[in-house]
Amino acid sequence: MLTSFIQHILLVFVILLLIMLAGRLKIAYPIVLCIGGLVLSTMRAMPSIQINPELILLIFLPPLLYEAAWYTSWKDFWRWRRIIFSFAFLIVIVTASMVAVVSHALIPGFTLALGFLLGGIVSPPDAVSATSILKNVKVPKALSSILEGESLLNDASSLIIMRFAMLAVTTGQFVFYKAAGSFVLVIVVGVAMGLLIGLIYYVVHRWLPTTTQIDIVLTLTAPYVMYIMAEQFHGSGVLAVVTGGLFLSSRSHLFLSNRSRIAATDVWATLVFILNGLVFMLIGLELPVIINELGTHSVGEAIKYGVVITVVLIVGRLLCTLGASAFTVFASKYITTASARPGWRGPIVIGWAGMRGVVSLAAALSIPVMMDNGLRFPQRNLILFITFTVILLTLVVQGLTLPWIIRLTNPEDEDHALPIKQQEANVRKHLLHHSLQFLDSYHSEAIQNNNVVNKLREELKELHLLTNREPDSVRDREQYLNISLQLIEHQRQVLKELNKDLATDSEVIRKFYELLDVEEEKLRLQFEIG
Repeated sequence: MLTSFIQHILLVFVILLLIMLAGRLKIAYPIVLCIGGLVLSTMRAMPSIQINPELILLIFLPPLLYEAAWYTSWKDFWRWRRIIFSFAFLIVIVTASMVAVVSHALIPGFTLALGFLLGGIVSPPDAVSATSILKNVKVPKALSSILEGESLLNDASSLIIMRFAMLAVTTGQFVFYKAAGSFVLVIVVGVAMGLLIGLIYYVVHRWLPTTTQIDIVLTLTAPYVMYIMAEQFHGSGVLAVVTGGLFLSSRSHLFLSNRSRIAATDVWATLVFILNGLVFMLIGLELPVIINELGTHSVGEAIKYGVVITVVLIVGRLLCTLGASAFTVFASKYITTASARPGWRGPIVIGWAGMRGVVSLAAALSIPVMMDNGLRFPQRNLILFITFTVILLTLVVQGLTLPWIIRLTNPEDEDHALPIKQQEANVRKHLLHHSLQFLDSYHSEAIQNNNVVNKLREELKELHLLTNREPDSVRDREQYLNISLQLIEHQRQVLKELNKDLATDSEVIRKFYELLDVEEEKLRLQFEIG
């Protein structure tokens, strides 16, 4: 037990080193982790990790989806809703169907139900891979918003397809109209459960005497409660988590204190960071286990199947995105669309940004080894190997070439919006201007009689003048920031000396350290925006 624990701690350190290496090489870390895990697995340097198939989706999926939903812009999501919903449901269903037909025709003994099971597993693109790659490349905000919105919902559609396919495999029965009705019911129940649980958490946060620690624990339990409750009532756990996450995030300023928001952001960023790292490393480390259990299929045959399915997915997604663009042009004649002429550049980028990852692996690993009738689940290990091949090829081939594709196509910004830096500067000027107006209108007497309040107004006025001054503003801001940071560091040294005094409580010193940390972060954010 101790040896296994130490090995897993070492695995975390390896993940951290590989992520640092990815940052140095300026390559998206999912690619490096996947390749790193593959190399380690061939070297037998790390133990094979076995996770209960019934728990794999429950462990990883709810927190990853919840965090993604929490930081999704509802405004952007609603604006591009038609494209997002068509990509997340229609295109997933089309690509899953293409995979089902091709795999059924290509692989001996592979039934159509197994084909749909495989299609449901490999059809949803991975949000983490695309987002981490797009961070290093300039891409229009509209495209990133569409990709983020799609990634929230496509997991739900793919897992629903997988659920019905699994039922068809185990029972040998599939009735289309019953499946279609159940598909709608699963969606409705999932959304309703997410809103209900989200409302309950909202009430608990807002009207019960919670602390920062309690708030954080509640946010950590929320996605699991939403997922489990929705699944218990035969709804989509994924849609429940996404719906509940969007509902709560849009109201977080109403029920979370500033301390809770700051602390929760750090906790969630760390949790999602390590979960993503573990899953992408797991993709590589699982290879020996998958190969050893291929059974009657040779490695060469399995690789061939995996390559063919990967090509089908890439080509199918590209055709779907280009087809969606053409349909949008046609539909814009009759209804109002977010973009009447999306062209071909954006759809090419979105089509190529279809890397597979976390959800596909988790879904494949969740296939039970044994069925309820006591027989082994047919073709399970071949499905695992094909899924692994699809993930590896899409991550490496599409992931490494996506920046080149973006530069080559140079997609236009549909919004024609100001650059982010300019938007940030405008918002900052707006806040400072209205802050001065507020003080002058409601606290003019305090400004005249209270030196501290008057000093606050003078500081705001100076920042406002500094923001609006053009010739020397950059130089002045940099000098102000440098001197302020030096002053804060000097104050830390003073606190360090004060802490040696036995008459001063360490808890008091710690509070002032935290105050300086907040002040430094505030300064850095202000001047990053300015």
